[in-house]
Amino acid sequence: MLAIFMAAVEATIVATAMPTIVSDLGGFGLFSWVFAAYLLAQAVSTPLYGRLADLYGRKPIFAAGAAVFLVGSAACGFTRSMLLLVIFRIFQGLGAGSIQSTAITIVGDIYMPNERARMQGWLSAVWGIAAIAGPALGASIVQHLHWAFVFWINLPIGIAAVAIIAAYLNESVVRRPHRVDVLGSALLMLGVGAILTAIVQAHGIEPPVAISLLAVGVVALALLVVCERRAAEPVVPFRMWNSRVMAIGNIGSLILGALLMCVVVFLPTYIQGVMARSATVAGAIIAIHSLSWSVGSIVAGRVMTMTSYRTSGVAGALALIAGTSLLVELDHSSGLPHLALAAVLVGLGMGFCNQTILVAVQSSVGWNERGVATASTLFLRTIGQTLGAGLGGAILNFGVAHVVAGSEPSINQLLDAAKRTNLAPETALHLTEAITTSLHNVYIIAGVLAVMTLAVMLIIPGGMSPTRAPKNSSIRRHQR
Repeated sequence: MLAIFMAAVEATIVATAMPTIVSDLGGFGLFSWVFAAYLLAQAVSTPLYGRLADLYGRKPIFAAGAAVFLVGSAACGFTRSMLLLVIFRIFQGLGAGSIQSTAITIVGDIYMPNERARMQGWLSAVWGIAAIAGPALGASIVQHLHWAFVFWINLPIGIAAVAIIAAYLNESVVRRPHRVDVLGSALLMLGVGAILTAIVQAHGIEPPVAISLLAVGVVALALLVVCERRAAEPVVPFRMWNSRVMAIGNIGSLILGALLMCVVVFLPTYIQGVMARSATVAGAIIAIHSLSWSVGSIVAGRVMTMTSYRTSGVAGALALIAGTSLLVELDHSSGLPHLALAAVLVGLGMGFCNQTILVAVQSSVGWNERGVATASTLFLRTIGQTLGAGLGGAILNFGVAHVVAGSEPSINQLLDAAKRTNLAPETALHLTEAITTSLHNVYIIAGVLAVMTLAVMLIIPGGMSPTRAPKNSSIRRHQR
């Protein structure tokens, strides 16, 4: 529970603190890489840790991953440049790939099947607490301490988790033959990393370099498809996409991950940079979003049982469309209630849609494939988050650079309430307009992704619910 809390709180606590970090370190152009680098490293390393945990046991792999994560966390707090922060976030992500997956696996190991449902309730409670505590902690830290403690707060939690597991987890390792898909992981990181670099840094690199990066990324991803179809234990199990529900679930997770980052990562920037509010206010809005997500997940469980997956998913997609529409309508006259309502609607939509997809995917496969199916869905969500953070950052960087050339030092000042007063009023106004225009475009992208989510939810097989099999008999055959 300690380990899962540490992993769950990471995204919201860092997002809340990012405007303050940028104000201190500069490097506004690398803003989105702080998230994208972490998520990409986590996504690629998670399947590898899963294989290694089967080979060598949970305890050593959990300890090794936690050690990498904690060293990266400590280094992030000590860094004094944005580039180094991105590099150390990669180390954090490489460790994070072990923490959550191994912790959940340990729960499955030590509890009997009839006890796991109760334990999952406790783990869900941890996510709920993290959803509220993360933004509040991030806001409080940057308000009263130094932003470095956003990363250092992981140290006592992580050390305690490792110590408890080392002392009390007794396991007998049953070695099973596995083939770690190192080539697939390398191609995935190269392909996504090259494309992200070309997109996010497009405004600062020469066109031939950008085209070369895009070409390398496309070739690497094409080779990935070929490689994964031949791999014994692929990092991306494309074979499972033969099921219609699995294909829908993975595509939906990818879209939802991108949409989430287009909203959550940039809300604090809008609140502090455009509305000139404090980090505390930004943390409160993120907390409202996270809490509504938890509520949406709970309500979605009842809705899909009483109706169908399609009904639950469509309801969530409509909430996403309404929430992103409110974000697109934001202007200088918009107040916090407008923003809070948008955050609530997006949170409810994310709760409905993610819960619907996860339960539908798990119900569409047999017991022996449920773990792989779940991991595949969560993996695609993380890849979507990586792409969303990169795409949103690219739009923001390009928009600001296009409107206000050479404005990065001034934007760094704008994001800090104390330093903002040192800017000339006309400069502050000009920069605020540039950020508003750029984020408006980011929210338009979020709105497009919300519409795409609705399209995906509408093609879920009719009549399928947790208590009823779909009308499409092919899925019944797949389950058998």
